[in-house]
Amino acid sequence: MSPQDIDPKKVRKSAVAGAFYPADPTVLKNQVDGFLQRAESAAIDGEILALISPHAGYPYSGGIAGVAYKQVAGNKYDAVVVIAPSHSEYFPGASVYTEGGYETPLGVVPVDEVLAKALVEGDEVITSSAVGHREEHSLEVQLPFLQEAIPGLKIVPIVMADRSFSLCERLAMAIAKAAKGRSVLIVASSDLYHGYSYDECVAADTRTLKAIEEYNPEKFCKGLGQEAYHACGGGPITVALLAAKELGADKAKVIARTNSNDVMAERSGYCVGYASVAIYKSADGKPSEEQREVGVKVGLSAEDKKLLLEIARTTIEKRVKGEDVPKFDVTSEVLAEHRGAFVTINKHGQLRGCIGYIEPIKPLHETVREMAESAALSDPRFTPVAERELKDLEIEISALTPLRKIEHTDEIEVGLHGIYIKKGYYSGLLLPQVATEYGWDRNTFLEHTCLKAGLPTDAWREKDTEIFIFSADIFSEKKQ
Repeated sequence: MSPQDIDPKKVRKSAVAGAFYPADPTVLKNQVDGFLQRAESAAIDGEILALISPHAGYPYSGGIAGVAYKQVAGNKYDAVVVIAPSHSEYFPGASVYTEGGYETPLGVVPVDEVLAKALVEGDEVITSSAVGHREEHSLEVQLPFLQEAIPGLKIVPIVMADRSFSLCERLAMAIAKAAKGRSVLIVASSDLYHGYSYDECVAADTRTLKAIEEYNPEKFCKGLGQEAYHACGGGPITVALLAAKELGADKAKVIARTNSNDVMAERSGYCVGYASVAIYKSADGKPSEEQREVGVKVGLSAEDKKLLLEIARTTIEKRVKGEDVPKFDVTSEVLAEHRGAFVTINKHGQLRGCIGYIEPIKPLHETVREMAESAALSDPRFTPVAERELKDLEIEISALTPLRKIEHTDEIEVGLHGIYIKKGYYSGLLLPQVATEYGWDRNTFLEHTCLKAGLPTDAWREKDTEIFIFSADIFSEKKQ
């Protein structure tokens, strides 16, 4: 659909032209082109899949935004997914503008209606709505840059008021699923620190940008909630990191930063931080050491993992001996979060017990305690662990991400995902590390999950079989 074919009634009119950026199209075009021409190309050794760009008034953050869009200028994309925070309306989930277009003084930007509607159909937390879009500046100010940088531009505009990790993860997975097989750029709209201290702005932005470059989306999202990091578009950033990672990105690089005090050459008054970040798939195609490990990181510190393993070990030893389990001093907020988990017990390299909760029904530390006892004493495949065996046991914990139902098995990535299959009254689950340990490919992994469920090996191909995937942070005593 060309801009001329769009129903005027379905066009979201410009809300901040003349305020955040010039209302005159000639002045606006010249200003944006100037930012792009003055921006330098960054040394990005790979394919950019996502950008983080600021959204303040152009006199303040336009130069930094120009650096972001300089990196992709001239590239052709099937669509650009723009994710922005809501500054004035609160609503649950994510709001997608699915029809028509967005207007700026440079013209109407068409919405990629097929991709937008695929997102809405992909998860119930994503809705088709104008809520959050009507007066929001953070998405609109990205568009003139995109209009000048990207030929044949189509967008999928998304606004989110909630930045919980659960929502970020579900939205990111929906974006990645809808984008697979298409050329899609993701843009997260965000400023950084807001406050009256220049020194704190510089320090806070440094912490925040370092966390983004570490590429641990869940840790970053949790840090926002604890105010360790500052970003008004923290939700969109988390979504961009997660979705780009699902599409193959493995690195994030800060390519420009400043703040409003530096732009205005002053050290007093209100100060806002700005940065541009490129999120990309490195050219060598080789994952980092962290990414070569099975599963994902879910924000657990080394101390968190050590305590969980201590809880599991102590619980097993006490319960096997028929003694009471002591109360554990758990102060970590991460361990208090509800999360599914499995406790696996091995003896001389052989499985001795494995029990877990799939769903996040209890705090993680409680789940580990209960599953440790169950794995030792109640796994129906084994006799209960005897006291003489305790010295030979090795304990492994898998802290799970939420289940996600899939429609196509090509979404399963061996080494990253575990599988849960359900058909009628039958169900079975295998953790991500199982396929890696046995050297299975995707189909073999599916077949063995069917066997675990008590189903024929080819049951995963049948229409009434539901297939879910998840990942896990996997750690054990021998790896500590």
